[in-house]
Amino acid sequence: MRIARWSGDAALGEGFVVDDHVVPFPDGLTVADVLAQGLPFAHTLFARIAIKSGTPLSGVHLRAPLVPAAIRDFVAFEEHVEGISASVDGKSEVAAEWYQAPTFYFTNPHTVLGPDEPVSPPETARLDFELEIAAVIGGVPDSSGANLTAQAAASHIFGYTIMNDWSARDLQSREMKVHLGPAKGKDFGTSLGPWIVTADELAPFLDADGFLAIRAEVFVNDELIGHDLVSNMGWPFSELVAYASRNSRVVPGDVLGSGTVGNGGCLGELWGRTAGLLPPPLQEGDQVRMIVEGIGVLIGRVGAAVAAPELPAARQRTRARNR
Repeated sequence: MRIARWSGDAALGEGFVVDDHVVPFPDGLTVADVLAQGLPFAHTLFARIAIKSGTPLSGVHLRAPLVPAAIRDFVAFEEHVEGISASVDGKSEVAAEWYQAPTFYFTNPHTVLGPDEPVSPPETARLDFELEIAAVIGGVPDSSGANLTAQAAASHIFGYTIMNDWSARDLQSREMKVHLGPAKGKDFGTSLGPWIVTADELAPFLDADGFLAIRAEVFVNDELIGHDLVSNMGWPFSELVAYASRNSRVVPGDVLGSGTVGNGGCLGELWGRTAGLLPPPLQEGDQVRMIVEGIGVLIGRVGAAVAAPELPAARQRTRARNR
């Protein structure tokens, strides 16, 4: 099943994508409602829809397939870490700590973009994309989503979508020298889409170790920049979900990005390997097209940069302990 949100002549629609049509959920249900009820409920709902009542895909504009509750973005591809560390930090290495546990950061759920929706970046000389696959969390009866085992975590994966974590590498590099972040180098835009493909649809692509062996590729203005198998992750998605839930919770509507695939999944990786800006940073008007086997195509476009109000540098203080 494919689940989407769209806009057309009427109000926002939410429902299934069946062949080349969109069909609203019965009873006015939303994607958030269906995620909360979980994957078995979605199957029951699908059996109720009247496919003939659908609208051609060509007559609607797809939106981001959900409004995320939270977005965690992992860094699960060793090859990406090797290249991007050279580009951002000036030294190509994979820290020993990377192998110990799957690291992630939280990014901004309020700047999510849908298919074909242009990103408005900050003023940056090194605008980049990141080709990722994201797991979307659904509800599981009698589970709080806390402290899950990997086996239990797998049942919380409702489905998958494509994720483009737009990145301003110059801002990111400055921020991470403070040993915190990334922050403003990332939180201006994350594209998701074109829809959520339910986990059962991709089950045939799971290899013997539980990794999702699907091909992912990215083009800039129709030039192939990178491609990889998602099964090159250091951990399968079930273990990412389990780790996210450790001493915490995952809830329906949470989005967990895989991190950037290797072999050219972003420009920054390639810059780190060649010690130069080739291919060049993204510019206004560029098109980034991501294709992931079993999921679909996500197109993003670069819009005009937005200048931010100036803020002063830190002021050196006296460090007085009393007024």
